[in-house]
Amino acid sequence: MPLQTATIKIVNRLGMHARPAMLFAEVAGKFSASITVGHSESDNVDAKSIMQLMMLAATEGTALTIEADGEDANQAVDELTELVASGFNE
Repeated sequence: MPLQTATIKIVNRLGMHARPAMLFAEVAGKFSASITVGHSESDNVDAKSIMQLMMLAATEGTALTIEADGEDANQAVDELTELVASGFNE
């Protein structure tokens, strides 16, 4: 399966704080694909690591790039993109 990529802006007011990072890592953890996330001012980090996600310091309006590689990469990118678009249900 080829690498799947999506870019989406964070819409929730508080950005990627502890709760959204936990939700993001939880959703990413459901997939066997290798998943990373980053933005223009950071290196890519492991999307399954809450601590690494919080280190992104991604605020409202930050464009996140999600990359997944593996059998379920397409589904992983779709679900993670939906989560970010929903404002992490906040």
